[in-house]
Amino acid sequence: MQIDLNNPEQFTLEAVRHLLGAGSNGVHNQLRVNRGGIAWLSQVVGSRELDGLAFRLETWAAGSGCVGEQAVADERWVQQVFNALRANWPTPSSDYIDLY
Repeated sequence: MQIDLNNPEQFTLEAVRHLLGAGSNGVHNQLRVNRGGIAWLSQVVGSRELDGLAFRLETWAAGSGCVGEQAVADERWVQQVFNALRANWPTPSSDYIDLY
């Protein structure tokens, strides 16, 4: 699943909830945004394969509950991720966001 951050009909709190819910808590995940404003969960994490990225959030470790069922049940977490995306698109504060 992807979210086009340029499209207000796609960039919603509910879309972020679905994106987080689509992730597998059994593997490391990283929320990435390319220069075109497309956000997605990647299992390529850390500082690997960064070409074309506008920014990325910190890596969420496998089993941390940052994605999957546990994540979507946490309203505060979903809002926090949504706010991080909104605050950093289209002008990210850094190419790596770890405080949000």
